[in-house]
Amino acid sequence: MTIALTSTNVIRRAPLEEISQAHSHPFHQIVIGLAGEAEIIIDGRPLHISPFHGCTIPGDREHCYRGIGDNSQLLLDLFDDAPGLSGIYRHHFQLFSLPLHFALDSAARAYLNFMVDEITHQPEVDRDLLVTTLLSILSHRLLDRQTTPQSRLDLVMLDHYIEQHLARGIRVEDLAGLAHLSSAHFTELFRIRTGLPPYQYILRKRLRAARTLLLETRLPLITIAERSGFANQSALSHAFRRHFGHSPGALRQSAVSTAGSDQP
Repeated sequence: MTIALTSTNVIRRAPLEEISQAHSHPFHQIVIGLAGEAEIIIDGRPLHISPFHGCTIPGDREHCYRGIGDNSQLLLDLFDDAPGLSGIYRHHFQLFSLPLHFALDSAARAYLNFMVDEITHQPEVDRDLLVTTLLSILSHRLLDRQTTPQSRLDLVMLDHYIEQHLARGIRVEDLAGLAHLSSAHFTELFRIRTGLPPYQYILRKRLRAARTLLLETRLPLITIAERSGFANQSALSHAFRRHFGHSPGALRQSAVSTAGSDQP
């Protein structure tokens, strides 16, 4: 579905193809996930797009994209003379000073649903106003609220990336790239924001994932180790015992015994 905003700006709801060639265009773009999964690759860095997650793409910035299965995205193409980027709204241009990856909070999600519904069912709606309001919401959340350096870190986005890549190696350089920071600067801000260095934060994510698999599945320990990102079963057992005070096998046996005692 393609809906014209003006003669120079377009908003559309469409799936992304499985893969695209690297390309650029003269207009700025916002991509927000509505359903399914996709990736936007900018400067070699993949930005994950899932429902209510999105990114900004500055005009003339080379990028490509990859749709993953059935997906639907809201795409906004904004030229420099777009109403939401002109006059008193020129500060919205800061959204396109560099690629930004974001996750919408509950209020912004409600507005996005309202916006899509209006565009779909109300042909006479003032679409320029809808888009300008969305730009104001994004500007407020991504720019105006950044009162401290560490608040620039999007933990929702970083958590999502970590959880999606637990089974693979996750480098600090990769996380820093998502935040558009050097590894040293990212590590410093991350420690201030979370109280942990990135490697310990990731380790805790791995341990929690392993614990969930132990309690909710009958997968063998070697498979659980692989799925939660440990090099082998021994590495999982060592880290698990050190963090939780008991071995993975002991936790599973305790869970089985508890379940058995609950039987009538």
